[in-house]
Amino acid sequence: MFSPIKTTKVYEQVIKQIEQMIISGELKRGQKLPSERDLSEQLQVSRASVREAFRALEIIGLIHVRQGEGSYIKESFEEFLFQPLTLLFTLQQSNPQEIIELRRIIELEAAYLAAKRCTDEEIELLRSLVVELIEADKINDTLRSEIADQRFHYSIAKASKNLLLLNILHLSSGLIDISVQEARGKITTTVEKKDLVSSQHYRIYEAIKNKQPLEAKACMKEHIDFIEEQYLKNF
Repeated sequence: MFSPIKTTKVYEQVIKQIEQMIISGELKRGQKLPSERDLSEQLQVSRASVREAFRALEIIGLIHVRQGEGSYIKESFEEFLFQPLTLLFTLQQSNPQEIIELRRIIELEAAYLAAKRCTDEEIELLRSLVVELIEADKINDTLRSEIADQRFHYSIAKASKNLLLLNILHLSSGLIDISVQEARGKITTTVEKKDLVSSQHYRIYEAIKNKQPLEAKACMKEHIDFIEEQYLKNF
């Protein structure tokens, strides 16, 4: 359990001990932490040090404070992990070719796995997103179509049931979202191209729905190849 603090940087040691207990599994996701008073007694430090540690842990996204209830370990640490790395990737200013290559590496395998592992609910979500995409394009609602497009690809990654693959996609989400927005702006300039992109999404969905992994992967490859050809040609 908790051990007494014996260093001068007290609040940092409180943070370190809580982090280590999360990593070891001694503190579980969603678990309530002891109150400031109880924790200060267990650690033999001041309540001010515990309060400062809690504030820092909340800022970096490891815990959240419920007013009047106490402090809890977060259920998900995505914000803690993803925000700094997404910012780093964005600041590095990867070029469009690199982003498309990354999408090809991630999304072809995601489509393959999704076709093997997706649930009926996930298939229905993909169907609804394809419909949303088509309807948005018909009325030239650019923002709506971009959101549907992004959700379609993220939903496939989620349906793959591979958390590492999904996390990598989330890590690079800032770049990929911008890539999707820019690609749609440059590619879907005519009704014919909009229809072609929509049909590509529909065929990906159909292959996943019909549990055809190789076909899903091939359809995703065709889609990414088309984006690369059209996007880079106009870049």
